[in-house]
Amino acid sequence: MALEQAMKKLIVVIAIGMSLYHLTIAFIGAPQELFFRSTHLLFALTLVFLMYPSFRKTQPAAGAIRDDAGGMIGSGGPTPVASWWDWLLIAASVGTIAYVWVHHEHLLTRFVFVDDPTRTELILGTIFTLIVLEATRRIIGWALPVTAMIFLGYAFFVANTRPEQIVEIMYLTTEGIFGSTLGVSAAYVIMFVMFGAFMERTGIGRLFMDFSLALTGHTAGGPGKVAVVSSSLFGTVSGSAVANVLVDGPITIPLMKRTGFRPPFAAAVESVASTGGQIMPPIMGAAAFVMAEFLGVSYFQVTMWAIIPAFLYFLAVFCAVHFESKRVGLLGLPRAEIPRMGTVMRERGHLFIPLLTILFSLMAGFSAPLCALAGTLTCVPVAMMRKSTRKDINLGTILGALEDGAKNSVAVALACACAGIVIGVITQTGAAINFTSIVVNLSRDLLPLALVLTMLAGIILGMGMPTTPAYVVMVSLLVPAIIKLGAIAPAAHMFAFYFAILSAITPPVALAVYAAAGIAKAPLWAAGWTAVRVGAAGFIVPFMFIFEPSLLMIGEWQVILQSFVSATIGTICLAAALFGYLFRVARPWERGVLLIAALLLIKPGLLTDLGGLACVLAVAFSQLVLRRHEPPPMPVQAVEYH
Repeated sequence: MALEQAMKKLIVVIAIGMSLYHLTIAFIGAPQELFFRSTHLLFALTLVFLMYPSFRKTQPAAGAIRDDAGGMIGSGGPTPVASWWDWLLIAASVGTIAYVWVHHEHLLTRFVFVDDPTRTELILGTIFTLIVLEATRRIIGWALPVTAMIFLGYAFFVANTRPEQIVEIMYLTTEGIFGSTLGVSAAYVIMFVMFGAFMERTGIGRLFMDFSLALTGHTAGGPGKVAVVSSSLFGTVSGSAVANVLVDGPITIPLMKRTGFRPPFAAAVESVASTGGQIMPPIMGAAAFVMAEFLGVSYFQVTMWAIIPAFLYFLAVFCAVHFESKRVGLLGLPRAEIPRMGTVMRERGHLFIPLLTILFSLMAGFSAPLCALAGTLTCVPVAMMRKSTRKDINLGTILGALEDGAKNSVAVALACACAGIVIGVITQTGAAINFTSIVVNLSRDLLPLALVLTMLAGIILGMGMPTTPAYVVMVSLLVPAIIKLGAIAPAAHMFAFYFAILSAITPPVALAVYAAAGIAKAPLWAAGWTAVRVGAAGFIVPFMFIFEPSLLMIGEWQVILQSFVSATIGTICLAAALFGYLFRVARPWERGVLLIAALLLIKPGLLTDLGGLACVLAVAFSQLVLRRHEPPPMPVQAVEYH
């Protein structure tokens, strides 16, 4: 027991040290990138081998679920008792990275593939690559390491690349493991993850929930709308669909069931809303930072591209809840159970200040890490402003947030490092060019068919690995084909980003649905397919901005406004068609016309927009004029599903 306690304290010290290191770097500026990225990775490797030891004394709880960002959630955490093998791996990690530190001047000035690596460098590089694969396997699972090994096999046996060339690019350059994806984790992701940890520790979760209850709790299907609003807010901080479900779900899902929502529908709403958090500005999922790096634009530019698609996504979920509630006659929560908006804002509204700090800092043109630092440093002083939030703030709050920030970023760091192996192989072998030719040939030079292939690939990749490496693989292999067939680069990258995320709600492997279904006590398949229906617009929106980039706010403002209005009405019509309600319960022919209207409005163009509006007006006339005397559905009495 004493050994376990000592190990836990060691983990806490290393985690806090990692956070303090990155806070300092964000303030004074990053050192040379090879040194900075290797230091970041060494912290992550050390924590992985201590937190996820080889021979655990206890196993994770039966109800544990693997998070979409890596690691096990709901397990109570792995048992921190490292074996001799784990200490050997830690020593090997220190030794291999120490070589990079000591010789980094030489590594910067050497000519890649001209100056042959020494025998020592080849041995260390091989060991280091294996260490990264093993650490990634421990915290994320087999999918990503196996993918990396397949690419290594391709390099050795198909592309006939010399092993020393692969080891050289992986270990001695910034084109492999220490590449741009790991740089994004070191410079961007950990800072925003740390900001999220400080926000959670200072009470932001309760603010989001109370704010959502006050805003929508009393309306038809209020608890479902609370789930949508609170998950969109919390998702901007967490960046993880599963973590979002496990924070919001225990509150929103029982509320939904109590007011009459069927368990599969309650699980679907929470999982779809939580998944959307990764595409919700101003703080999106980790892959958004990688996108900014790949495209050579500011992170603020990526958030601008995401605004309208994110709005359409959450509008679709909100409308799905509203129409389903109206169709079956669900009521909202009693006023007595709902906090007043004035009280919420007076007691906790000031906790929005850190989020606003980041938003305005990004708009002012400051770098993303500096914006995250500013937001993080304001969390505690802002929480101290009022008595209602001051009582929970102490030294333990700060140290706990520093610890959480480091631990929560480890999975992303290892995913980015392992994705660097894939990118290194693709760069060295030219696999991207070959794969682009294959996709173009399979799609027969048709962009829609290439998009469908990319969508399926994104969903399949996302089933086995976190969003960031799934997005990286898609960008390396599939996105060039989409661009070659006519899509603009920002739209193509956003397309890959969306479908890497949507795998969290797509059966058969839908991690967010698994988490929500467990809370709702709902059948997995029923909840999964209901989630696909609730999030249907999420599968259509990426196709919309491929064919109409104005939805990414690219182009003239008149075109952007027209496309936005058209897509908004189309999204509402799609939800109305899928859930059988607009102003009244829709008849079969009305649902068919609404679906046609949605498809016409979703497709850009004046003629299709006019045709879609005509269909909407026809259904509206039928429901508001011809059926105005039809009684509404009887309200459903509050019932607790078990």
